[in-house]
Amino acid sequence: MNDLPVLVIGAGPQGLAAAAHLLERGLRPLVVEAGAGPAHAVSQWGHVRLFSAWPELVDPAAARLLGATGWEAPTRGYPTGSEWISSYLAPLAAALGERVRLGTRVTGVSRRGRDRLVDSDRAAQPFTVHVLDAAGVESRVDARAVIDASGSWTQPNPLGADGLPALGEHAAADTISYRVPDFTEVEDLAGRHTVIVGSGHSALTALIGLAGLAEVNAGTRISWVLRRGSVASSFGGGDADELPARGALGVRARRAVESGLINVVTGFRVERITRGDAGVVLVAQDGRALPVADRVIALNGFRPDLSFLSEMRLELDTTLQAPIRLAPLIDPNLHSCGSVYPHGAGELSHPEPGLYLVGMKSYGRAPTFLAMTGYEQVRSVAAQLVGDHEAAARVELTLPETGVCGGAGLFDEAESQAEAAGGGCCAPAAPAPVALSGLRVGV
Repeated sequence: MNDLPVLVIGAGPQGLAAAAHLLERGLRPLVVEAGAGPAHAVSQWGHVRLFSAWPELVDPAAARLLGATGWEAPTRGYPTGSEWISSYLAPLAAALGERVRLGTRVTGVSRRGRDRLVDSDRAAQPFTVHVLDAAGVESRVDARAVIDASGSWTQPNPLGADGLPALGEHAAADTISYRVPDFTEVEDLAGRHTVIVGSGHSALTALIGLAGLAEVNAGTRISWVLRRGSVASSFGGGDADELPARGALGVRARRAVESGLINVVTGFRVERITRGDAGVVLVAQDGRALPVADRVIALNGFRPDLSFLSEMRLELDTTLQAPIRLAPLIDPNLHSCGSVYPHGAGELSHPEPGLYLVGMKSYGRAPTFLAMTGYEQVRSVAAQLVGDHEAAARVELTLPETGVCGGAGLFDEAESQAEAAGGGCCAPAAPAPVALSGLRVGV
């Protein structure tokens, strides 16, 4: 199989970085991307500003590849998603050239001549990857290894508190968004009632933007709905966060709440959505109902699409749907603060030799993934694929601490007890005069 390429699924930040590392290791990468351009998922939130600075958003191997073209790495500031693409990801895809195949969707991954049940000579067979191009033509690509960096952007979690769509959610789809709005185009939000459901960084970003909109547009109303029983742990590490922009996000969100512009509703687990002429009403499992809303923004995180890997032998954590060795490091039910330890091929391996899930896909349903975590993952995987086990096991990354807050699995009673015992996520951040512009998202 040495003459076959390593197939990388997804031309996002981690997929393109994987290709750069594979090239340095003398392997043949082939990156397939479902979108019409590189980093298609990033382009969908291109208006959002990241809370990682430029030096944390450029992979070292990718920088070396781009350096040969005369490209110079940005060194200061926090780019938007669109700036990340134009100044780094698009040039990287261009440098990789024909090794990146756009408009190509993976529909299935298996072993040549072996379905999931067959043991005989399995590991000696190449992977067979079925793909569909933009014209609807299906073909097959054989590969020596597969790196799935397809992310989870296409699989947002629904409104329903039980993990399933709330009753009436599909019928009300035209009033619901699962993405952070572009607040330069908010005619449908100004002067209306918007409900934000969620407690992560995306929800905080949306709150800040809506609060700024409410300051200049009379009649704009905002309801923030949280499943947890308290808002205290939602604002992160503040000044103690080693990613200053991430800490500032929580500070600004707290200020927006304290301004009185936002109606906070806690312990509200959505069961159904009813629709009338005036708008939609969210109803909780305990029977409480919110005021009629014009728009609902559901920001409850994402989940991985495992459908095209159904013939692969995966070893996934039953809770997070993340690789089983990685799951204990990132489980928000176990870790209320801090960040995951750097990890690589060892934690990402499966019973299917040569298959790796990396990037956001590797986190399953866990939140708060950092780009530099993914860059360390693909560096290690590339080393593993050429048999450099020492480099694969070596840690070449120090991650910033604080601000990665969880507890999503806690119900009200357990969360209240943890906070009363001093075990809350992070120390409260003192209000600071920070402008409500320049949004950031967790990447």
